[in-house]
Formats: sequence, C-alpha cells, structure tokens
Amino acid sequence: MSDRSTAAPAAAVAAGAGTVRGTPAPAPAKAPRPGGVHTGSRLTPYLFLAPYLLIFLGFGLLPIVLGVWLSLHQWDFQLPNKPFVGVDNYKDLFQKDSVVYTEWWESVRATGIFTLLSVPLLVVLPLGLAVLLNRSFPGRTFFRAVYFAPYVLGVAVIGLLWRFLLDANLGLVNRLLGLVGLPSDIPWVTDLPWGWVSLVGVTVWWTAGFNAVIYLAGLQDIPAELYEAAKVDGASAWQRFRNVTLPGLRPVMLFVITTTVLASANLFGQSFLITQGAPGTQTRSVVWYIVDRGLANNDAGRAAAMSVTLALLLAIVSIANFRLFRYQED
Repeated sequence: MSDRSTAAPAAAVAAGAGTVRGTPAPAPAKAPRPGGVHTGSRLTPYLFLAPYLLIFLGFGLLPIVLGVWLSLHQWDFQLPNKPFVGVDNYKDLFQKDSVVYTEWWESVRATGIFTLLSVPLLVVLPLGLAVLLNRSFPGRTFFRAVYFAPYVLGVAVIGLLWRFLLDANLGLVNRLLGLVGLPSDIPWVTDLPWGWVSLVGVTVWWTAGFNAVIYLAGLQDIPAELYEAAKVDGASAWQRFRNVTLPGLRPVMLFVITTTVLASANLFGQSFLITQGAPGTQTRSVVWYIVDRGLANNDAGRAAAMSVTLALLLAIVSIANFRLFRYQED
C-alpha cells in the first residue's frame, strides 16, 4: 500500500476534522448564555418553600393579623355591626371599673403561679433524669422509653385520667394513701393548695420525659475527652457536672427553659379537665378565660386583645431569657 493512501486518514484524524468516510464533523457546542438555562433553577428553592409558606401564611400570619384586627373592634358574632373601638379593649384590661378587669387579672395570677411552680421542676428534674439515663446500665433503653411514654398521650387523656385518679371520694390516690395510714380525704381537685399540687404534679409527670430527651441529646454532644481531662485533674463528680456538663448544656438549657415557660403560660387542658378552675375560678388559666370570653360570651374583641397582650408578654420574657443566656456566654 502506498504512503499516500495511509497518510490522508491519519492526517484527518490527527487534525480532528471528524470526516471519516465522509461523515461531517459535529458543530462545536455553544456555551450557555447567562440567564438562559439557569433561569428555571432559580425558582426551584421557592417551589420547595411554597408548601411551608402557604401553611405559614394561612395558619400563622393571617390569624395574627386577624387577631389584631379583631382586638380593635367590638366584635360580637351575633351582631351585624362590629364598630371600631381602637385601643379601648386594651384599656379595659387595666381599668378597674371594666367588666373584664377582675377576672382577667385573676387568670393572669393563676397562670403566673402555675408557671413559677412548674418551670423550675421541669428544668431541674429532667436534667437529673437525663444525667442518670446517660450512663451505661442494663435496661437503659427501656427506662428511656418509660419516662418518655406519658408525653405521647394527649392532654384530654391525661386530664380525664387524673381527674378520676385524684377524685376526693372515688379516686385511687386517696384510697392508696388510706391503705398506708395517711389522710385519705385530700381535696386534690377542689381546694387550694392541693389544686396547684395536682396541676403541677400531673404536668411534671406528663412532660418531664420530653425535656429529659432534649437534655440527653445535649449530653451526648459533649466530648468525652473533657470528662477524662477533668478526672485526670482530680475533679469530683460535682465539679465535672458544674464545670463540664452545665457549660456544655447551655444552648440546650436555653431551649428547654424558653419552651417550658411558653408551654406553662399557655396552660389550658390540665386546668380545664382536672380542677375545672376550682375552687371557684382560682385555677382558671389565661387561655381558658380567653376562650370563655371570646366564645361563651361572644366578646371576641376583648378576647383578641387579651391574646395579643399575652403574646407580647411572652415575647418579652423570651427575649429576656435569650439576652440573659447570651450575657452569661459573653
């Protein structure tokens, strides 16, 4: 074969012409223009966020705006006219001659008592429980599940269950106390201070497991090397807890304290089902009074004003809590 017959294909391949056997060379790919192909990808994050944004707008932002709007009107569901009254509904909460002043501040007092009694217990007891459950011992997983189990029950189940257990005449609690020689006629749900003991005790039993799980997750994030170094330095168990555990749990404690305060201030189901506000209305919470005022008394305007006031108060408490923990970290 001649040198000319083999040199032409080799030269064509070497030159990258791509014309073997007469096949035309493919056209070079064009670089994508800015804003052309990538235009659709910019909308992708918003498409993923759209379901959440719709839920937030429909069940979060819209009710807030509507609540503020209602609080500025004398809103009665049974009347066609709902006149604008401005901030008069808010003034009624602080004027002693208004129809809601006494009951409003009585419910605020009851909610404050419950919050002051329950929050320290729901912060300290779950922490100790989490420290114990963080150790290695047989049946650890079982006990973790046992302590968390009450939290999965709804407030209706908890309320009705303990209402029967704490009944002064037919309740199992008083019967057990009588069997061991203790007073068996304690008015757990009808008199003070036993009403507060019942509400706080049931709430701690019900929700302590959740806070313990949160603490337990935080404990597992603390490096074990810190504890080993503290042992080498001769630190006692209390010193390790104070200087290693507590600083490591500070962000978790901020979350636990804030959510516990908010949950306690929104007390409703326990008071409504267990003590039913007794004695009288001494254990009626703010949320219960708001519901009663807005629905039973057809006074949605003042009820909305109470809701906004409670929300602002809780926002101030939460901000103060965050600033306090940030100050400690600094």
